[in-house]
Amino acid sequence: MANKTSKTSKSTKSSSSKSSVWGLNKISMYTLVATALLYVIALVLSCVGVNSKIVGSLQGVATAIMICIVAVLAWRYVRAKQAVWKVLYILCLLLVLAGIVVPLVI
Repeated sequence: MANKTSKTSKSTKSSSSKSSVWGLNKISMYTLVATALLYVIALVLSCVGVNSKIVGSLQGVATAIMICIVAVLAWRYVRAKQAVWKVLYILCLLLVLAGIVVPLVI
């Protein structure tokens, strides 16, 4: 009976980890599709001659969506690490956000 219980718990652990990876892969794919659509809309508007601020804003939104997904995954990695890693994470996140916002404002 003990062997049967351990086998069941092992299969449960492996199937739950597979489902979380599949969920992550699915989120990544849908994020990629959404940002690709935003970039295509920005490309079409740019070719038509629409105001460059609108095109830049669409590209900024697409980039921000991708960065949000990556930031969540990076936080999952950094969460259990030392404080130095958390400070590096916050510093990099602030630099990336400044890199998105400042060009849109200027």
